[in-house]
Amino acid sequence: MSAEATAARATGLGATAGPVSQPPCLDLEVSHGGRGLLGSKYVKLNVSGSLHYTTIQTLSKEDSLLRSICTGDIEAMIDPEGWVVLDRCGRHFGLVLNFLRDGSVPLPEDSRELEEVLKEAQYYSVQGLVQHCQNAMQKQTDVYEGVCRIPMITSAKEEQRMIATCRKPVVKLQNNRGNNKYSYTSNSDDNLLKNIELFDKLGLRFNGRVLFVKDVLGDEICCWSFYGEGRKIAEVCCTSIVYATEKKQTKVEFPEARIFEETLNILIYETGGRGSSGSGLALLDPRGPGSSPGAGQSEEEGGSGGGADRRVRRIHVRRHIMHDERSGGQQTVYKD
Repeated sequence: MSAEATAARATGLGATAGPVSQPPCLDLEVSHGGRGLLGSKYVKLNVSGSLHYTTIQTLSKEDSLLRSICTGDIEAMIDPEGWVVLDRCGRHFGLVLNFLRDGSVPLPEDSRELEEVLKEAQYYSVQGLVQHCQNAMQKQTDVYEGVCRIPMITSAKEEQRMIATCRKPVVKLQNNRGNNKYSYTSNSDDNLLKNIELFDKLGLRFNGRVLFVKDVLGDEICCWSFYGEGRKIAEVCCTSIVYATEKKQTKVEFPEARIFEETLNILIYETGGRGSSGSGLALLDPRGPGSSPGAGQSEEEGGSGGGADRRVRRIHVRRHIMHDERSGGQQTVYKD
């Protein structure tokens, strides 16, 4: 092959491959010491593409990185169009400028965004904004540490999902005062309020260990349910029908000791796994294993073939037949 052909072939390959193109570089001028930007009244800032136009007076309000750029203590990069280029994210730079203008600024409520603003304030050494962010973060911490949230059940499907997926014991109070056929006895309203008050106190006392939920849409007027490992362990029904001389009445009881006892009983399910079956029920029963239900109590759900792990302790108040419930009145009581 001739030398001319070899040279022509080399030239053709060079034209095909070509040099790798390089991205255009911005011709930046570096401001060195001296008066910095103090020779002008206004300054243009380019913070990673976010453009801001402000005054030297605003940037010099605090002893910060921005003031040092203005005075020339720190070198500033200036593009050919006169924009001072800052290699930072410009998302929150407008907030930094507003703080320098006004001395205060509304901060984002989202904790992640608040941390981003704090980082920018620390980079620019705007100590007033740093303190402002830290105070806001401390307030968020103070608010969220002591909060006890109690979910309100809106549907039976939501209740089932909540109980099945919760890894903690669950206490549910179902109260619906309007779901009654008859008028209430004289002390029923007080007892209903006492049940609600006890629910709130238990929710505060066992916050984080037990999930407390309220149901105001159910059929029961006042009924406590206790769940462990995704299933019902016990139930305390606080309502009964009173047969008076002239009419029937609805009576609400307040079995405080029994409710508190069942709440303590389900704490055994705090660390129990899904596969621990129901062996804890024999330990939880205060009457001991093998004992039969007493008056006013019954164990159901699962029958004789379901085993102990399927039984639910249901405690119902006794039904009464009386002439008068008021103090000092003649009263005759018959137990079922």
